[in-house]
Amino acid sequence: MEKRKLGKSGLEVSALGLGCMGMSFSYGELKDKKEMMALLRAAVDRGVTFFDTAEVYGPYTNEELVGEGLEPVRGRVKIATKFGFRIGSAAGGTAWERLDSRPEHIKEMADASLRRLRTDVIDLFYQHRVDPAVPIEDVAGAVKELMEAGKVQHFGLSEAGVETIRRAHAVQPVTAVQNEYSLWWRRPETDLMPVLEELGIGLVPYSPLGRGFLTGKMDETTRFDKSDFRSGLPRFAPGALKANQALIDLLGALAKKKRATPAQIALAWLLAQKLWIVPIPGTTKLERLEENLGAAEIELTRDDLEEMESAAARIAIAGERYPEHLEQLTGR
Repeated sequence: MEKRKLGKSGLEVSALGLGCMGMSFSYGELKDKKEMMALLRAAVDRGVTFFDTAEVYGPYTNEELVGEGLEPVRGRVKIATKFGFRIGSAAGGTAWERLDSRPEHIKEMADASLRRLRTDVIDLFYQHRVDPAVPIEDVAGAVKELMEAGKVQHFGLSEAGVETIRRAHAVQPVTAVQNEYSLWWRRPETDLMPVLEELGIGLVPYSPLGRGFLTGKMDETTRFDKSDFRSGLPRFAPGALKANQALIDLLGALAKKKRATPAQIALAWLLAQKLWIVPIPGTTKLERLEENLGAAEIELTRDDLEEMESAAARIAIAGERYPEHLEQLTGR
């Protein structure tokens, strides 16, 4: 697979990474650990070198899975993880309680993540969500000290506002910003992407397939188990799913022309936007992994992109991406 560099940092990874969250968190029933470890290794065998996790996924279990699964091939891959939550006991088990990016806590979390990931360095360490109680300069300073100690290679931010990014970048250059970005969530194009291009920062889109919607496998009859994160998202309510089928029709038409799938067209569209964009679609199935990776081989011409842009401009996306209490954690 082709490689891409995230901004001007020099961090080179496969053009498509693998988001690992769903292997042990958020999307319904827990998956078989051995099967997920095999999937991680299958991704490496197919050229994927960029893997995304976080301590809060589980919590902890996803980092442990990624660490164990990738340990035999650690020298061939880059691992990104995230900090920024205080995790404690809650009804029904362990969960995040609140944001916590105090410098001393960041350093504690880094050491814990290193142990779970079975490695001596974190390739990319994101602040998962901006903590309004801690100046971003202090956060960047703490990560800078971790980098000086050799525990972290690169600094990242997730769902941060542009002024926060500028302030952090002035203390410790930011390698990548992780944000939701896809054909059905394009807000990053307005203010975020121009700043990233100006500063030489890469963009890592999460949920590049709209949490599965852009695969074309859902309609208004789709229902989600209560253990599935999507069951509480406005954009996955039956009315919104029905209204948003127009986007699937758009992807399907071009997919037919290109002898591809809607998911492949959605990912190819992202890859065509900027050379410093590296999407991280997640999956728990080998056939879906292979389908997603096939997107890197699809070339969308200027005419294809203009056709998609023209058609997409006529589609009004229905439903908010998050309920209000979660949306408040973004764009700070």
